[in-house]
Amino acid sequence: MGEADVAAASLPVLRPCGLEQVPAIREIFNEVILTSTALFEYEPRSLETVTAWLEAKQAAGLPVLGCFDGEPQRLVGFASYGPFRPFAAYRLTVEHSVYVHAEHRGRGVGRALLEAIIAEAKGHGLHLMVAGIESTNRASIELHRQFGFRHAGTIHEAGRKFDRWLDLDFYEKRLSVDPPPPASGS
Repeated sequence: MGEADVAAASLPVLRPCGLEQVPAIREIFNEVILTSTALFEYEPRSLETVTAWLEAKQAAGLPVLGCFDGEPQRLVGFASYGPFRPFAAYRLTVEHSVYVHAEHRGRGVGRALLEAIIAEAKGHGLHLMVAGIESTNRASIELHRQFGFRHAGTIHEAGRKFDRWLDLDFYEKRLSVDPPPPASGS
């Protein structure tokens, strides 16, 4: 194998997650819940909860993109988006999330996933992407800034975890400049 072959073999693979990834998604979710403030939750998610979450995403046609690495291919991170708010006028705005396995942080997985989920949203004609990031999560904030997200506001003391108040920063990125096609009631 030449140098280019080795480099290509070491690149992570991005593809949609299926039900076979539920245990790995659950592992990533639960590590984040138990060790960080990236998710404002206290209790680990059950296998049934994560299965229902993925099935709901699939049924709604919403992406759950996985980053796979190594042989055999192992899920090392995932990204998704969903409706920002459940009202018709928000139909072109989504809120996204990116989660990376603890052993793979700082290796470009989050960058690859964020780039892919932005491209996915643009490909579906969405207009605005929103991120809710706990205000001390400097790595996530910097990554989003590198992709052109701008600070849109802070909700102070939005949550409480690990015996402290958490501020929630919102970041936004405009994906399109063209007006959307008309919708009923617009």
